[in-house]
Amino acid sequence: MKKLWNEYHTPQTVEEASALLASYAGAARVIAGGTDLILEMEQGHKPPVAALVDVTAIQELTTIRQEGELVTVGAGVTHTQLVGSTLLAARATCLVESCGVVGGPQVRNVATLGGNIAHALPAADGTTSLMALDAEAEIAQHGTRRWLPLVELFSGPGQSLLDSTRDLLLNVRFRLAGPREASAFKRIMRPQGVALPVLGCAVWLRLAPDSLAVEDARVCISPVAPVPARATEVEAALRGQPFCEALVEAAVEAGRASLHPRTSKYRATAEYRTEMIDVLLRRTLPLAFERARTGVAIPEGVGM
Repeated sequence: MKKLWNEYHTPQTVEEASALLASYAGAARVIAGGTDLILEMEQGHKPPVAALVDVTAIQELTTIRQEGELVTVGAGVTHTQLVGSTLLAARATCLVESCGVVGGPQVRNVATLGGNIAHALPAADGTTSLMALDAEAEIAQHGTRRWLPLVELFSGPGQSLLDSTRDLLLNVRFRLAGPREASAFKRIMRPQGVALPVLGCAVWLRLAPDSLAVEDARVCISPVAPVPARATEVEAALRGQPFCEALVEAAVEAGRASLHPRTSKYRATAEYRTEMIDVLLRRTLPLAFERARTGVAIPEGVGM
């Protein structure tokens, strides 16, 4: 069997991990759960490396921390940890719902949120929800740590701002849902073989003080564009309007007019995926509204 790496390191700190990557001068790679990387190396899509630098022993990267109304999630937090968080289930429900449908239990036990982001695929379920949550990412690059809007990490399908032989994704953070705020996530997928998402939709709503109208909205439907992107026209159609069936239809029309998914031989035709935008908005918008109105959010479809 072909050897895929020569050395395997488990640094205990971010500084140690950065120093290890620098010492290999591009000949090492970051690994966390490895659910994508190891398969890609075994199948020849990624070349063998001198070393793997496993970041899952770094405590900072494997915890969920609440700081006031903000929550910081380490890049090494697994999908199982996310699904099991009562804080996130109640106040970042769409993220729990999206992470709860990734793979099966064995995959969720080791696959990390950071890996979901760093792979830079516009169909990534966790990334879709993080876009609706207006998340930021903390990275270690060129010897410094900095925060930036999550969307800035993506430069194209599978193309990340981060160099996985030198840079580290450390944390993501976002504001937790407050009073009259809630979120929801739904996806359509192909069940044959690998459960490949046809489309995923994450919605975050904040209601007006009377809880009858939408004060603010964030919507992400992916994959539509080459990188994850907010559905700004749908958001604009929702803001300032009383929530009712007519508003949902207006949002659907805005989505149909502004979002243009392409035909994918692995997912579905453009026509079918356009129809699924309608379906997903009709499912997620009322769900997020009801959660925001009642203040009760129980994740759906998790672990199925």
